[in-house]
Amino acid sequence: MSTPRTTHPGETLDVDHSDADYRSWLKEAVRKVQADANRSADTHLLRFPLPEEWGIDLYLKDESTHPTGSLKHRLARSLFLYGLCNGWIRPGRPVIEASSGSTAVSEAYFAKLIGVPFIAVMPRTTSAEKCRLIEFHGAQCHFVDDSRKMYEESAALAAETGGHYMDQFTYAERATDWRGNNNIAESIFRQLELERFPEPTWIVATAGTGGTSATLARYVHYMQHDTRICVADPENSCFFEGWTTGDPDVTCDCGSRIEGIGRPRMEPSFVPGAIDRMMKVPDAASVAAVRALEQAMGRKAGGSTGTGLWSALKIVAEMVAEGRRGSVVTLLCDPGDRYLDKYYSDAWLAEQGLDIAPYTAAIDSLLATGVWRD
Repeated sequence: MSTPRTTHPGETLDVDHSDADYRSWLKEAVRKVQADANRSADTHLLRFPLPEEWGIDLYLKDESTHPTGSLKHRLARSLFLYGLCNGWIRPGRPVIEASSGSTAVSEAYFAKLIGVPFIAVMPRTTSAEKCRLIEFHGAQCHFVDDSRKMYEESAALAAETGGHYMDQFTYAERATDWRGNNNIAESIFRQLELERFPEPTWIVATAGTGGTSATLARYVHYMQHDTRICVADPENSCFFEGWTTGDPDVTCDCGSRIEGIGRPRMEPSFVPGAIDRMMKVPDAASVAAVRALEQAMGRKAGGSTGTGLWSALKIVAEMVAEGRRGSVVTLLCDPGDRYLDKYYSDAWLAEQGLDIAPYTAAIDSLLATGVWRD
């Protein structure tokens, strides 16, 4: 890269920062990331079985079918394109990310794709399977004991190495084109076009960065749909309290047990004014919901899917009680095989003091009778 020189009075300075080797690398890196999107077929929209006479359809957008197995594949691709096109990601320099696992798996994939090192800064409690997947892509796991320290540790590593701190929690909502361009919202509406209720009454999302709910809500408003957006929030997370109180500085003292969602602070990418409703979901209810999903559809999913599904089922129950017809959409965020030692382990539930029986009974009651019993 050319070096700026000192100017003399009256002289015009013309500095060229366009190193030919870098520009060639950048073009190829962007091509590779865009080609990944071009190769990947859209994810499926699955129907959750409900009694036909209710006149309500419940769908799960199955994001586990992405090449890296989660909703975060979309985010990672957007973040890499954003960082590359801003000139932040450079050849030979590491990309660093603060993550509870799934974003790091996806970002490790894209880092390997364009040939840059990647370091994932994660809580020490992150599932072993996620760590294995990150290392499978040639990346490094860097653990912290306190999840609240991930941000500063990531920034420090970037400063030490001359790398780029991706900072998904700040840039998620701005890296994705919410007006369309095959984002998750546009995809959902396109896939519903031939269904009996093509415009969903509700879309339920969960929040890790807040980027997905922001994309969904902005798209709905931009396209002038009547669909409402609900965000389901787990225990040990600040989004619900921040949204209800209007306090952007709210914090909590410990990390979420539902990996991938829930944060100890209101993240910059969470856009509270765009969404219509929030629900606080007990962690035991999230686990009960993913186990109900396996029983109903034969699919294991991660805990964040359970958080969203629990809220979607409550909305379905409200619609049944009010005699309303329509459709509800939520997300299948990632596969359950990453969490066999957690959400599918009775020993882990006992260790965490979680009793899923009352929540399982509530779901069973709804599906059998149409009545939600708390």
